[in-house]
Amino acid sequence: MIGRKREAQKLLQLYKRKKADFVAIYGRRRVGKTYLVDETLEGKITFRHAGLSPVENQGKGTLHAQLEHFYYSLQRSGAQDDHCPKNWMEAFFMLEKWLDKVNDGQKQVVFLDELPWMDTPRSGFITALEAFWNTWGCHRKNLMLIVCGSASSWILDNLINNHGGLYNRVTCEIKLSPFNLRECEEFLREKGIRYSRYDITQSYMILGGVPFYMDYFEKDLSLAQNIDTLFFSRNAILSREYDRLFTSAFRNPIQTREIVEFLYTRNAGYTRKEIGERLHLTSGGTLSSCLNALVGSDFVIRYVPFGMKKNEAHYKLIDPFCLFFLHFVQKQQKTDYDFWLHNQNNPTINSWRGFAFENVCFNHVDQIKAALGISGVRTTHSAWSKREDDTEGAQIDLLIERDDHVVNVCEIKFYSGDFVVDKAYDRVLRNRVSLLSKELSPKESVYNTLITTYGLRTNEYSGVFTQVVTMNDLF
Repeated sequence: MIGRKREAQKLLQLYKRKKADFVAIYGRRRVGKTYLVDETLEGKITFRHAGLSPVENQGKGTLHAQLEHFYYSLQRSGAQDDHCPKNWMEAFFMLEKWLDKVNDGQKQVVFLDELPWMDTPRSGFITALEAFWNTWGCHRKNLMLIVCGSASSWILDNLINNHGGLYNRVTCEIKLSPFNLRECEEFLREKGIRYSRYDITQSYMILGGVPFYMDYFEKDLSLAQNIDTLFFSRNAILSREYDRLFTSAFRNPIQTREIVEFLYTRNAGYTRKEIGERLHLTSGGTLSSCLNALVGSDFVIRYVPFGMKKNEAHYKLIDPFCLFFLHFVQKQQKTDYDFWLHNQNNPTINSWRGFAFENVCFNHVDQIKAALGISGVRTTHSAWSKREDDTEGAQIDLLIERDDHVVNVCEIKFYSGDFVVDKAYDRVLRNRVSLLSKELSPKESVYNTLITTYGLRTNEYSGVFTQVVTMNDLF
């Protein structure tokens, strides 16, 4: 299993202890939640069940269908009840009876996958789950209940942040995020794919480190050929994935999709107020639920731009898959089944690579800090822009403000070779630092930092950068 060492170790620790545990695992669709449980606890799962998808089973996601499916899972496990439960309260009681019958004192793992899909309208599911855990489960020292789902908002609202009968009942929460660049490299090598780090970085710009998507790569194809197969070929494998992301993973799919597509229109993102006004959503309720779900699923980050107040926090779309799909797939007007292969040197794609690499860096700030030797320093990071009268203004891709009174002004450049600073660009950088310095405390120092693919070519202007972070450092 690539990566996930910390998460797997935690599950094994819980399995070994003599105490009832309620584990909630959540994260974006296709990130490997089920795989984590299956691989870590192989041969140790007493009962498993997965809810019926509201997408693949349209019209069959009713209460009766969910209960019938649960009944069949009980039968496959060895339970001998002679009728399908009439409601969730009875369904969980059947599960209790069966677990009692097969209890030999050893650990019993109950794995309920895609839990949010079971909670159909007016089903009483939450009440029954509450009764199952509070009345019976939490008193079983050998019980380990694991639930997971792609609908992160449901997990967060109904379990982790529950204020009712399940308040503070989750004993362990695991948020599973996509792979980072190093894990992507390990995953591809395990598949026998030997891409350069330049190409692996580009694959991350498109697929965002989601293992399920990368698993479709064929080792005899180039990166461009694989991308065409996934997105642009006839009957492309991921052509419908964007739509499914919302219908299967979010409680308010229409509004959530609207938010994503609005955030896509500005790289720096928007405030909650701007989102609400543009999409006609009230500040609380649906808007809060959608934004919390997007942040919880790693689609969006919430950050406070440098120099702004906490109530001016911005929401920025960072999911590479969504950004790529909206930029190239959804906008494509002409059918070209080899679009990516035919446009490798297209100026539009080269420009996109620059913005996409910025997003890669936003998702690898810990690796950037390690390369700068400041892993132990508390920091905040954001983007920054400023325009004054009679000036050309300034925009900083990534600004890292440190507790040791240093501010790293990061310039991010994706190049196929060494980056070169010329006289004009040197002037732009110095103007940015001049404008930023007006916003800083006198005790703070500014370090111009270059983050680029291969490095910085030495010339009379290269000294403008104090530090250089390369693509290899992000791995």
